[in-house]
Amino acid sequence: MPSLFDPRRELDYAVQQIVQAPSDNDYFNQLLPAIKDASKGGQSQQLLQSLTQYSANREAEIERICNTNHQGFVSSVNQLLHVRDGTIGLTSEILALNQSIQSSTEKLAEQKKALVDSRGVRQNIDEATQALRDCLEVLRLANQVHDLLTRKSHYSALRALDELQNVHLKEITQYKIAEMIQKSVPVTKKLIAEAVMTDLNTWLFRIRETSQFLGEVAFYHTEQRRTRQKDRAEALPNLSNFRLNSAIELVSDETEEFDILDNEDVQVDFTPLFECLHIHNALGQIDKFRADYAATRKQQKELLMPSSVTLVDTEGASLSELLEGIAGFAIVEKATMKKAPELRSAVDVDELWDSMCQTAITLISKALHEVTNAEDLLKIKGVIALFIQTMESWNYPVTALNAFLLKLFEKYAELLKRRFGDDFQEIVSTDDYMPMPIGKLDEYDKVVNVSWYTPDKPREEIRFPCVLPFSQMYPLCCIDIRNFLNQFYFFSDDHFQHPRVIDETLKGSLDELLSESVCRLLVERLNSQYLGQIVQILINLEHFEIACHELEPLLAAARSTTSVGGSVSLSATDEFRSNKKTAEKRIFELVNSKIDDLIGTAEYDWMAPTLEKEPSNYMQTLTRYLSNIMNSVLLGLPTEIKELIYFDALSHAATMILSLPLSVEVKRINPNGVAALAKDVQYLTEFVDTLGNPILRENLDELQQTIMLMQAENSDEFYDIATRNKKYGRVDAMNGPILLEKLTHTVQSPGNLKTDKFQTLSSRFGMKS
Repeated sequence: MPSLFDPRRELDYAVQQIVQAPSDNDYFNQLLPAIKDASKGGQSQQLLQSLTQYSANREAEIERICNTNHQGFVSSVNQLLHVRDGTIGLTSEILALNQSIQSSTEKLAEQKKALVDSRGVRQNIDEATQALRDCLEVLRLANQVHDLLTRKSHYSALRALDELQNVHLKEITQYKIAEMIQKSVPVTKKLIAEAVMTDLNTWLFRIRETSQFLGEVAFYHTEQRRTRQKDRAEALPNLSNFRLNSAIELVSDETEEFDILDNEDVQVDFTPLFECLHIHNALGQIDKFRADYAATRKQQKELLMPSSVTLVDTEGASLSELLEGIAGFAIVEKATMKKAPELRSAVDVDELWDSMCQTAITLISKALHEVTNAEDLLKIKGVIALFIQTMESWNYPVTALNAFLLKLFEKYAELLKRRFGDDFQEIVSTDDYMPMPIGKLDEYDKVVNVSWYTPDKPREEIRFPCVLPFSQMYPLCCIDIRNFLNQFYFFSDDHFQHPRVIDETLKGSLDELLSESVCRLLVERLNSQYLGQIVQILINLEHFEIACHELEPLLAAARSTTSVGGSVSLSATDEFRSNKKTAEKRIFELVNSKIDDLIGTAEYDWMAPTLEKEPSNYMQTLTRYLSNIMNSVLLGLPTEIKELIYFDALSHAATMILSLPLSVEVKRINPNGVAALAKDVQYLTEFVDTLGNPILRENLDELQQTIMLMQAENSDEFYDIATRNKKYGRVDAMNGPILLEKLTHTVQSPGNLKTDKFQTLSSRFGMKS
């Protein structure tokens, strides 16, 4: 079957298109592809034939045309020949060009093949280069992680490692280096964790070293708050009812901004802790970190607490360092709990706090035996109170510490009692027991100001030198009592939540001191035989009783608002009052003893031959003694006590005088003997009358009536009850008959004087006749 397209016809058509080209450019543009196609298709000869055939056809046409127009034909033939020559030349050029094109085409094909090959190589190179770049980026990030670790940028290192693992390593998973780096990721994370823990341990070490200074700053801040609170209380007295850390105080002081953890003296940066916490949280090791941190802080707490403390060092440095260290440690713990609640819970912090408090209390309790001075103990209490108020401001429970202050107060009260008891004993034992002389007005004012004493005269009327009724021991004891009261209440300054205990303990201690160290010692000295000392003790007891009465309302006024109301009654008041009676009895004993001694010197001659003209010597001495002691030794006593002493002394003297004729050694009494006794009684009666107190004469009634009975002409009247009650009502019913039986109306003559003298001796020395 013949082909649908005849190649020969195609060539003819192509030749026709070439020849009919409108311009030279179009001509060549169509000729060259035709030659190229013919060369490729092996039709170069056919193309040449087509061109020749076309030329022949053109020539035949030209000849036909020329037959019509010869000249034009010849001209056309010439032109055509010329064209033919050009065509031949052109054909040669075409053939040469074709050959050149074929050579170029072959070179081009070779170059194209080389280009294709080079593109594949370049693509491989590009792929290798990109892979290398990816690996280098991974290596760079891996090195960057270690560089960041070196620069201690732990969180940045962890972020870079996370980016490396989750982003960049996934891009090179087909390479072995990715596997190697992936295996090193856990090791690197461990390095980061260890590095951040190393920094944290360094931070914890610095915190431990800073804890004491931090506590010192906190104590100083609390002292400043105390000062500001006192200033506000002075300006507004109502604020004095609100203690430190109360809501009112906190509101009043909120204008004073002070950050204990960040100030010019100390700065605590929690960045290492937060970084470590965040990194362990990112590593999924938060539970392990929490446990490790708690164990580390517990170890630091153990290192913070010493094995012992001393309470008697200079300015209490040992105790202050202990409490400042605890305060700084606890403040850091509370701040950590607030800033990182997921790390430190309130239970953990309170457990550490309770442990430190108990350890501190134990250490201080063991060292308390060293403290023998109340002032030192007061300083110790001040440090502990400052510690309590500081930690209370951080919302730490301080119940155990407040209870320990109560124990300290018991020790303080005991030391005060011991010290003031020794002072009172020394004052009582070294007193001269003489009325206190005052030489100047300023001395007088000092004594009156410190003593509970109301002068009899206004200050302006007193002339110096003067003598106060009490001895020097009284104002000295008053000074000690005031100091004792003040020092007791010193313990409640700053911070003490048991004011009722102070009130009750003070009353009991003061009672014990006054009763045991003052009153008892004074009573012991009543055994003295010196009447002046006994009298002065009685006067002192009187003034101490007054002092007790004055102290009772003072104690009631000084009570805290939490104490039970009502009056305060000191048992020492009754002690002094009752022992005043003891002193009075002792005075009676000494006076009566002296009266006994004086009356014991009486030398009555009951059978005297003559009448005595003068009172007996013993009676004159007795009245002189009574007068002297009342105007000297007993002068400082109250009038009622002096009258009581007189009353008792006269009563005793009357009894002793009456006992003289009643003695069993006295067998007979003549009128001269009765007269001598009557003269002495009359002398005593006259002395009593000079005292100006009619009641005192009642003590001599029995003696006077007995003398009247012995001098009565009709002694039988005594046996008549009516007459006896009228005349001799005070005469003892048993003594009257005894004396009457001894009476004799016989008076010996002077010739019997020798016998009478011996009889007198027998009366004096108890010899039997």
